[in-house]
Amino acid sequence: MRWTANQPLPSASAPADRRASPRFAVQVQIELHEAGSDVPIRTETSDLSRGGCYVQLNLTLTLGTYLHGKLWLDGSPVPFGGRVVTCHPQFGNGIMFLEFEGDGDQILARYLDALVT
Repeated sequence: MRWTANQPLPSASAPADRRASPRFAVQVQIELHEAGSDVPIRTETSDLSRGGCYVQLNLTLTLGTYLHGKLWLDGSPVPFGGRVVTCHPQFGNGIMFLEFEGDGDQILARYLDALVT
């Protein structure tokens, strides 16, 4: 079965899967800045949920790194603070969203809800 952006990805049955929200296979532009750095990392998400995202990176970020970032949802930037929670060397990172500026969490929720309708 092929997964599309309007379907949640299957959740792993392993106990290590701690996701509280369904994730979606959707590519959204994202810009990341390590805390204290002005150098942007620009890429796309490979999956996205209300709680975080996964990004493919050849030069991965260190587990536990705090980030400031922006998701581009429907052409508008949604600033957030996050933390690297998974690291797969030479492949990518899982990022947990910790906080959003303004109503960013509501904008993300509406964006994801629209994927399934």
